[in-house]
Amino acid sequence: MLTSLYTAISGMDANATSLSVIGDNIANMNTVGFKSSTVSFDDVLSQSLSGASGQSQVGRGVEVQSVSPTFTQGSFQTTSSGLDLAVDGDGFFMVDQGSSTFYTRAGQFSLDQNGNIVNPDGLVLQGYQADAAGNITGTIGDLQIASSQSPANQSTVATISMNLDSTAAAPAAAFTLDGNGDGVNNDPVNFNSSTTVTVYDSQGGEHSVTAYFVKTAVANTWDVHYVQQDPANSSLLQESAATQTLTFDQNGLLTGVAGAAPSFDFGASVATPQTVTFDYGLGTNDASTQFASSFSVQKLSQDGYSAGSLQTVSISDSGVITGVFTNGQTRSIGQVALSRFIAPTQLTKMGNNLYAQSSDSGQAIVGTANNSGLGKVLSNSLELSNVDLATEFVKMISAQRGFQANSRIITTTDQLLQEVVNMKQ
Repeated sequence: MLTSLYTAISGMDANATSLSVIGDNIANMNTVGFKSSTVSFDDVLSQSLSGASGQSQVGRGVEVQSVSPTFTQGSFQTTSSGLDLAVDGDGFFMVDQGSSTFYTRAGQFSLDQNGNIVNPDGLVLQGYQADAAGNITGTIGDLQIASSQSPANQSTVATISMNLDSTAAAPAAAFTLDGNGDGVNNDPVNFNSSTTVTVYDSQGGEHSVTAYFVKTAVANTWDVHYVQQDPANSSLLQESAATQTLTFDQNGLLTGVAGAAPSFDFGASVATPQTVTFDYGLGTNDASTQFASSFSVQKLSQDGYSAGSLQTVSISDSGVITGVFTNGQTRSIGQVALSRFIAPTQLTKMGNNLYAQSSDSGQAIVGTANNSGLGKVLSNSLELSNVDLATEFVKMISAQRGFQANSRIITTTDQLLQEVVNMKQ
């Protein structure tokens, strides 16, 4: 008879544990990335009795077998921060705390004072690093974005698509920078048309280069003179030693560009001389023309740019972090790494929405989003708790009734024991 007391106590303990788990689930219903837990019970076998009908087994109650997280997908909330991330599908974010790596579904990230992407506890988000050219490497480390810069790129090609007026007359005198003959090169004369393009030196400095087009005495032929400011005196002009010749056919189509590409001296502090190839579209649909209409430029571009600092970032569903820089360039600066486990329910809860790898969970399988069974990354989104409040209330009522029923076993057993005591009297 006394065993029924211990059996009832085991039932009360088990249901009390269940209520504790349910209470934890309900308390975290608004916790970002929280995964609810489920309690599993198993029975306790105490003894076997032999009787006329054979063996009889008497149980001694119940015990908690496990408390396991349920990794079902939570719903998503849209936010205004591009660093708020969520995993749609299987996978965990990896965050680092010195020598320890933890795993989480909570994607509330921001920047710390060092430019690292961190969670609210200061743990750094891990991802694949990118090199200076924006190529994602296979090296995983701290994702740092605020210190990223876009280095300067010197101009090597300038593209011009234009129309030269075929009715223009060839200048009687040769092209010169000294318009009044005073020996000062600051007044270009004797040309038909001109256009200016901004090019960049090896340090990202801007320089204006003007192309002067001079119609020659030879039919359908134009000379091009390239002029820049004198690096030693900004009030003077300096002509490149290279002069090119453009040749057109009778239909006004460009047929040839003769002469070496011009080189420029932008000063001793940068790479010099700097050669810039001027592409007039020979052999393309954008080729320059010579028609009987006024001079016009349809296309003018070059491939250089100044240095720039990071302005904004965007994160794709594959986790690639793309930086937009103040010089107008975009470049990949990293990729968020995700991990998954063969037995995620065996991960060790560490608090603060963190999980740690255990011997039962298996090794972390690390990869990129949308690959190897991993889900995709959602930017400007947070995964909410997967707690179902209605389900938790039903479980709470069931656990409460179980606790009450087991307490009645104790009351009933106490009454029977009292009867036994009274029998002696």
